[in-house]
Amino acid sequence: QSIFNASFGIYFPKFTGTIYEILSAPVSPMEIVIAYVGAAATKSAVLGLIILGTAAFFVPLQVLHPVAMFAMLVLISVTFSLFGFIIGIWADGFEQLQMIPMLVVTPLTFLGGSFYSIDMLPPVWRTITLFNPVVYLISGFRWTFYGSGDVAVGWSVLATLGFLGVCLLIVGWMFRTGYRLKA
Repeated sequence: QSIFNASFGIYFPKFTGTIYEILSAPVSPMEIVIAYVGAAATKSAVLGLIILGTAAFFVPLQVLHPVAMFAMLVLISVTFSLFGFIIGIWADGFEQLQMIPMLVVTPLTFLGGSFYSIDMLPPVWRTITLFNPVVYLISGFRWTFYGSGDVAVGWSVLATLGFLGVCLLIVGWMFRTGYRLKA
């Protein structure tokens, strides 16, 4: 949801040609990014909390680290929203807008231990799976609920912050160079 909200949010002004009004407004690129990414991350975090609240009606739910869970929810929402923002700037058409989430992020999520613990995998596949960055996001979030994850929570937070940092560098480069923002 974070990727879709942010990518469509910035792509649509490009598609309609109103991106130039946004870029010429008396706001800095950082303010533009904070607005788009903040809106997408807020919507995603609220949606996640609604899903969590709804799930509590159907299954017994216990969050061992509620503050850490909320912090991870916000961190992951912001990170994926920033990634979606990059996709929205990069995309030249609606097909490209959906290509990365569908062909890259979804398989990485399914192969990243979202429905199983990677400890169940044979050692070779477990080692290969540790190269999947989504494993660290899922494991950190799983730790907030159960107190254990597939990788240490510190590595999960560090990997998520690293991905956030890389996304920030890419967005900064895109605005500095005008990559696919200016004709």
